[in-house]
Amino acid sequence: MIFTVIFSALALLCLFRLTNGPQPEILATHGYWLGLWLAVLALIVHLVLENVMLQRLRQGILKAREGLLGAVPTHGMTWLSAAQVTEEYNVTIKALESMFRTVEECQGRFISQRNKMNTMLQSLPGAILSLSDDLQIILANEQAKTFFDQQQLVGTNLFDLLNLGERDREVLRDAFLYKQPIQRQEITLSSHAGPRYYSLNLGFYSDEDNDMGGVLFLQDISEYRRLQDSVAMRERLVAMGQLAAGVAHELNTPLGNIHGYAQLLGRSPEAPAKLAEYAGIISEEAKRCSRIVQDLLNFAREERCTGETCEINQLLRDLIETFLNCRMQRYKIETRLELSETPLVVEGGCGQLDIVLSNLIINAIHALDGIDQPTIVLSTRVDDTYAIIGIADNGPGVPADIRNRIFDPFFSTKEVGQGSGLGLPISHAILSKRGGFIVYDDEYTAGARFLVKLPLVDLRRAGM
Repeated sequence: MIFTVIFSALALLCLFRLTNGPQPEILATHGYWLGLWLAVLALIVHLVLENVMLQRLRQGILKAREGLLGAVPTHGMTWLSAAQVTEEYNVTIKALESMFRTVEECQGRFISQRNKMNTMLQSLPGAILSLSDDLQIILANEQAKTFFDQQQLVGTNLFDLLNLGERDREVLRDAFLYKQPIQRQEITLSSHAGPRYYSLNLGFYSDEDNDMGGVLFLQDISEYRRLQDSVAMRERLVAMGQLAAGVAHELNTPLGNIHGYAQLLGRSPEAPAKLAEYAGIISEEAKRCSRIVQDLLNFAREERCTGETCEINQLLRDLIETFLNCRMQRYKIETRLELSETPLVVEGGCGQLDIVLSNLIINAIHALDGIDQPTIVLSTRVDDTYAIIGIADNGPGVPADIRNRIFDPFFSTKEVGQGSGLGLPISHAILSKRGGFIVYDDEYTAGARFLVKLPLVDLRRAGM
């Protein structure tokens, strides 16, 4: 701008000298004309250079709009006003480049951290549901889709998704109503395979009363519940065994005396027929009490290590081919064997395992009373280092409200006099001493199925 003013002033001065005032000499006149033309030429050159720099600056701004940040070269023309503005533009561009570089680095770190967090959330062994203010699911991990067997969870209302009982629904409803976080609340969800147990955790995004958005975490603890029940059952069995040992020894002698005197009374020639009948009933009931006492003794007796092993598949074949086969033919029960191709060898002899499996099969036979086309399926398979034995029937199954009691001593669904209620507890105790256990399969819906799990013998290490 300064040079424009100077060149314009010189041109005006020369023009003023030529048109006003006394006429100068010829030499001076030529000088004024030369100065005028030089001033005008310098002014034109200056204006052209200014325009060139402005065009360069304009091109740089247009590129910057497209995201191409770059300095505009001035080529030593910093004396131009447009060049000075261009230099300011170049400084701004460098600052923007530094800022954008920082933003890109932060964005890269953010994406990396987001990917790590997403990987962590997807790998968690539980369902994670992100909830909006109106309790709609806006985000879910892959485990949640597996839990609910549903690919499209986003947009579903939480209470429509969770098939809760009234008690659990009330707990969750109060948590949202009073905005109270939940930690490790055990809930039960119904499914086609039966009830499943979950640990529920709920947190909110903010403390505002009208902001209900939060995150809900569900973890399947069904196996943990079964383990708890198994531990509790073992504790009860230990206590029961200690009690049974003392009671059985105390009852054996008087029961033996009752049985003996009842037989003497029944065989007495002076005894009337009705008295002999009553003596026979006393004798039979004494025998029944003696069997219960013997069961209690077996329940309390420690099993000693004999070094014997038992092949499960052959044991099941023998059970079906011997006394059970006759009973199943009599009741027209179809029996299917679905045994593993490889031999399943477990620790301990087959004697007590015979008792366990016989109890389960007899229970299945009783459950099939009145069932059309009754069927019992005996199966075996390998699960890691354990042998799994399945005894299934197509009967009515065990009602859900008593499944947690079927292993309690003296609990029985049979009529009085038909069972002692010790079959399953004794079977459980026998298996516990071998490092195994027995469970009712809640996921089996075609009837009832019990699963027996026993540690396998490593045939290679044992040289068998």
